[in-house]
Amino acid sequence: CWEASTRDANGKLTANATRFPSGMAALADHIHSLGLGFGIYSDEGTKTCGGYPGSKGYEEIDAETFAQWGVDYLKLDGCYNDKDGYVQGYPAMGKALAKSGRNITYSCSWPAYLGDNETAKDFGAMVEAGCNLWRNWDDIDNSWSSVVSIMDHWGDYGPTLQKASGPGHWNDMDMILVGDDHYGKMLSIDEAKSQFAIWSICASPLIMSNDLRTVPDEYREILLNKDVIAVNQDPLGKQGLRLTKKGDHEVWYRELSPLASNVSRVAVALLNKLGNSTATLFV
Repeated sequence: CWEASTRDANGKLTANATRFPSGMAALADHIHSLGLGFGIYSDEGTKTCGGYPGSKGYEEIDAETFAQWGVDYLKLDGCYNDKDGYVQGYPAMGKALAKSGRNITYSCSWPAYLGDNETAKDFGAMVEAGCNLWRNWDDIDNSWSSVVSIMDHWGDYGPTLQKASGPGHWNDMDMILVGDDHYGKMLSIDEAKSQFAIWSICASPLIMSNDLRTVPDEYREILLNKDVIAVNQDPLGKQGLRLTKKGDHEVWYRELSPLASNVSRVAVALLNKLGNSTATLFV
């Protein structure tokens, strides 16, 4: 964790001095010098999920602090708060970020704390709060079964999630595990390709969870696949859907922006969840 265990005398968040002795602004400068964006984590609660100071009641001062540090992306979690608190807190941070003078992408965990039923979530309120993306559901872990559970959830609630998603406000399926070796495990190449493809069909943000310094070449090739990335970044911004019933073998599709001649385009993904066998799918 990046934070110190307490705020300073002025109520500001400060960095862990042992881990970041030069401070967060210096870290941001270094990250920016590498051509990268600087993302940071906080929580719309009294504490973060790790027990560090949260942003509840400190939205304005924290947004100002993040802007001064050069933050480009804020992930705001939802531990140590409740549903009523989210209704007040997430919009408060959204307003504070808008006033900060810096363009900070705002990732809200609001809907992830509202249960499994996506049809019961007020995504309009999240857009109104300024959320640019939101974590909808369970945390991913470094396993194929976790990836499949998220695919199933998106397939089951596809029409509802499709209506909520669009340019400037996206459903976040959670991290890309391609090349991630946490806990001594790694997705197979086919599993990694499948995750990257379905996340792109679903217009989910592609947020890598791997160590950029040690990505194996075969996984790096997946992450740099320009054709799949083009599907993910298609300017129409329409989320794709599962076409077939949930099962071991599925067909997914996404409507893409038309060509200059107004020719319609669709991206199609054929998914084999079993991985250890071949299958014939018809579209």
